Amino acid sequence: MNGKHPRVDPGSESTVQSSSMDIRVCVVGAGVVGLSTATLLQANLSPDVSVTLVADKFLSDTTSIGAAGIFWPGLHFQGPTPEITSRWLKDSYDHYKSILNSPEASIAGVKELSGYHVSNNYPKVVLDEMFKRILEEYRNCTPEELSTLGFKYGTFITTLVTDCTYYLPYLTRKFTSHGGVIEDRHLNSLEELSGKYEVVCNCSGFGAKDLVGDSIMTPIRGQVYKVRAPGVRNFYFNDNDTFIIPGMELVTLGGTKQFDSYNAEVDKYDSLSIWKRVTELLPSLKDAQIVREWVGWRPYRPVVRVEKERMTFDGGRTLKVVHNYGHGAYGVTSAPGTSMHAVRLVKEFLDEPKAKL
Repeated sequence: MNGKHPRVDPGSESTVQSSSMDIRVCVVGAGVVGLSTATLLQANLSPDVSVTLVADKFLSDTTSIGAAGIFWPGLHFQGPTPEITSRWLKDSYDHYKSILNSPEASIAGVKELSGYHVSNNYPKVVLDEMFKRILEEYRNCTPEELSTLGFKYGTFITTLVTDCTYYLPYLTRKFTSHGGVIEDRHLNSLEELSGKYEVVCNCSGFGAKDLVGDSIMTPIRGQVYKVRAPGVRNFYFNDNDTFIIPGMELVTLGGTKQFDSYNAEVDKYDSLSIWKRVTELLPSLKDAQIVREWVGWRPYRPVVRVEKERMTFDGGRTLKVVHNYGHGAYGVTSAPGTSMHAVRLVKEFLDEPKAKL
């Protein structure tokens, strides 16, 4: 981690006694969901609460770092109810929009981006009514636009991009500058945190499959190119998981959505397929400079898990846990909203009267 944030030895007493604060809360996981939760806890809890973040992967080692970061909720992104799902997305969009309208936008990696969702085969795919209700600009393409693009159906959309190569360091600096402590530590069980923290937020992403035994957690393998193509000003979505999304410096070209695939290596056949699809969609990309290829496992769960649990371990030890994981391909899109929900659940736990001895 190269000294980018403070760490403590997980075997040291300073792990839980380094602060004079009385109430201790822990966040597990340092991807976009974990860091969003940690910073929002700091912003919404009383000053006598200290927040520690525990993880064994940071910044460039996280799944979040490879995300294109576009605010784009897919139709299979689901919370426990449609109302909660809608609230998560609206809260997330408003959160990013507030950053966009602040002096921190450029250092946080948040920018506005317009572009096209097009298809020659599926007219219903290019229109998402829930997404449309959130955004300020979402319209059908004009006949002239469709003719220029070479497609039958399409929508023109203005949304936001949050580039995690900027955003994760931004959140990390924000967290540590407000007194947050980071532990570089691998956990085999949340039981290891019992007795040390009043509440633990489990934002472990795909790691929840082993950490809390969530057997329905499934990887959706994504492979992308990161290229330099300064002439690309708009985003493009097309059929077969084809997308072109400009970030702050690089353009993300993709992609794949391979359900239940544990292949962590770049696949040459996927590379050929992606390159063929994106250059057919936007021929000027043939001149793009390839910076790297990237593979990650999106942590998919049929219903994103944001809920409270009182865990009991052998010997009677207990732990109050707020889960916040299973966002699939929509971690960046939904992280602020689900994290706000998680913060509310943490406050409910902390507001409970303590049992008298």
